[in-house]
Amino acid sequence: MHYLCPLCSAPLTLTDRTWGCPQQHKFDMAKEGYVNLLPVQKKNSKDPGDNKQMMFARREFLNEGYYQDLSDRVNALALEFGAEAKQILDIGCGEGYYSQRLFNVLSQHHDCDLQGIDISKSAIKYAAKRYPNLAFCVASAYEMPIASQSVDLAIRIYAPSKVEELQRIMADGGILITVSPGPSHHFALKQQIYAEPRLHTVSAAHIPGFECLHQERLISQLELTKSEHIAHFLEMTPYAWKFTDAQKQAFALQGLSCELDFQIEVHRISR
Repeated sequence: MHYLCPLCSAPLTLTDRTWGCPQQHKFDMAKEGYVNLLPVQKKNSKDPGDNKQMMFARREFLNEGYYQDLSDRVNALALEFGAEAKQILDIGCGEGYYSQRLFNVLSQHHDCDLQGIDISKSAIKYAAKRYPNLAFCVASAYEMPIASQSVDLAIRIYAPSKVEELQRIMADGGILITVSPGPSHHFALKQQIYAEPRLHTVSAAHIPGFECLHQERLISQLELTKSEHIAHFLEMTPYAWKFTDAQKQAFALQGLSCELDFQIEVHRISR
C-alpha cells in the first residue's frame, strides 16, 4: 500500500495500527481494519457519500448477484488488458463487491494488492469488515491519498473523479477500466417518472491523458419478482426519492422489469 498524508501529501508509514507521516500527522486504523484519510476540514457534509440506508440496499441487491455479469465482464477485461497488474485500485469501491471479485480473479494468476477508496464511511466500514484481505480507506476520489504513478490497474464503476488525479496515480502503462450508464440504462424507471424520458448520453470514450483501447456495451433485462429485492433496487438508484409509496407498492405487487445498459471502457495512460 502506498498512502499519502491527506494534509501534507507526504508518504504515510504504518506503525502498529497508526499511519503517520514525517510531519507527525497521524491516522489510526479503525477496529474493522480501514483508515479514514478524509480530514474533517475537507468534508463537504457531516457524513458524505451514500448513507447507511442506501449502502444497505445496494449491498443486499449486489449480494443477490443481479450485477454479477457486469462484475464478470470487468474482471475478464482486467485479465485481458492488465493481467500483470500488481497494484490495483477500486475508485469509489462502495461495499467492496466488485473489489473482492476482481481480487479473487487476479490473485489466482499472480500476487497482487488491492486497495479500495470511497467517501462513504458506512460503505468502507462494511467492506473492511467483510473483506479483511483487502485494504480500504475513506477518501475522496477528487483528492486521492494514493502515491503518484503507483497504480497498475484501476477500476471506476459509476464513480465520479478528477481527471488530473487519474493521470497522477497511474503507473506507466497503467490500465483504467470505467463503467458508466449506457443510453437505455434503467429506461423503464424513467418512463414511470418523466413525461418525456431521455436516453443517457453516450460516452465519447475520451479521458485526457489516456488512450482508449476498448469500448463496449453490456445490455440485459433485469427481472425482479421478490418485494425485498425490488425495494433494495429502487433504494439504490438515483430515482428512489421520485417514486411515491403507491408506486413502490405497485412494483412490489406486480414485479419490476428494467433495462440494464452498461458502457464499459478500457483506457491506458499515455505519457
